[in-house]
Amino acid sequence: MKMWSGRFRQPLDAAFENWQRSFPFDRRLLTEELDASRAYALALRQAGVLSGEELASTLRGLERIGEQAADDLVFLDDDQAEDVHHFVEKQLVAMIGDTGYKLHSGRSRNEQIATDLRLYVRASVDQARSQLAGLVEAILERASQAGVSAMPSYTHLQKAEPVLVAHWLLAYAEMFVRDAERLADCRKRVNLCPLGSGAVAGTTLPLDRQLMATELGFDGVTANSMDATSDRDFAIEFVQGLSLLGAHLSRWAEEMILFSTTEFGFVVLPEAYSTGSSAMPQKKNPDLLELVRGKAGRILGCSTALLTMVKGLPLAYNKDMQETQEPLFEARDAALSMLPLVTGFIKSVEFDYARMSAATQTGFMNAFAAATYLVNRGVPFRLAHEITGKAVRLALDRGCELGDLPLSELQAIHSAFAQDFFSHLSVESVLAIHDVPGGTSPKRVNQAIEQVQQKISELSGRVHAHT
Repeated sequence: MKMWSGRFRQPLDAAFENWQRSFPFDRRLLTEELDASRAYALALRQAGVLSGEELASTLRGLERIGEQAADDLVFLDDDQAEDVHHFVEKQLVAMIGDTGYKLHSGRSRNEQIATDLRLYVRASVDQARSQLAGLVEAILERASQAGVSAMPSYTHLQKAEPVLVAHWLLAYAEMFVRDAERLADCRKRVNLCPLGSGAVAGTTLPLDRQLMATELGFDGVTANSMDATSDRDFAIEFVQGLSLLGAHLSRWAEEMILFSTTEFGFVVLPEAYSTGSSAMPQKKNPDLLELVRGKAGRILGCSTALLTMVKGLPLAYNKDMQETQEPLFEARDAALSMLPLVTGFIKSVEFDYARMSAATQTGFMNAFAAATYLVNRGVPFRLAHEITGKAVRLALDRGCELGDLPLSELQAIHSAFAQDFFSHLSVESVLAIHDVPGGTSPKRVNQAIEQVQQKISELSGRVHAHT
């Protein structure tokens, strides 16, 4: 029996009926549907719709559905169920008889799917945040291992200044911490219960909505039944958060790909996360990194699809909203499948510290430090910048670095240069003068590692509190 067929005289076109079914993809919400149905059954009992015996029978039936689904995958191969809600009702009636039909008293599939999706997104948020905690932990471990090893930093993909390898790694840690915090903020808006909203105007039964919210671990109930049944902001916000996470992962992947090339040689790709060429025997290709870039685009596409789906919908529920589920599922699966693999890559990748360090010795990466030297000797920065630029030009003409220029020629450019100038050009000295919060001096980077560790400990604590 369909959940809506009473007023119809003719059957659905067979092709249309199969085409419009959502059960092939929304059956992944079975756990959430069963949890929400248990909470709803308790409220029906309190409202006098179910007797104590009927409640017990209903709860046993729901439990058996969950057990059978876990034990028998064929159980879910139902080509008659329209959606996960219809599937549960069918199975419940088959198990406990017509009492199963009472579970739908006063409720609508509009509020059911809204509830299921909120439960699903909430669990996905917690899983993503837990995985992000593991990813940042792995980055922190590699940053600690890097010690005082230096590497070039780049702007416009041109050499800029030397930084600690740890400082470079911590830049990504900051991105991923923000991603975790963004998801935590999203969770606040996810965690409200739509049950009791009915189809559009609210349930017609005296149900205790707070009871259902508490049973399901929600912070409270939604404020407006029309909004509750048509709202997918929480799903859009979650996927948009995943899109930004994907962008951060893609930036990391791109840089690792560049640094693993022969031209850079900073990174040695781990064989466990690379593949070869079927034609060129020498190749080791960064497949994990390239797929991360590709899947980031897929997640962004899902975000665009979701927002486009709802932009012109009148209140309240419309069947178009069924189309919001697959982009949500796809984005969630892409992100949560990537994070453990990226974490494994970070744990096993090798850095060629010697080559990174050697790359800091050329390219006038101490030019800003040279200008700072002049500033500290009383030269206005704009003039110090011009003077250092002339020294760089002279070194370029000579085919050498700043430290190779004779003091006499530097003094011919400006009298502020003295013998101690050359000691300010070493990588160690250049790193040390960036001694501000957020800077790359060894002292500040060690502080940053401790600060990120504290952030991730707090994040892990909040995740565990929710699970």
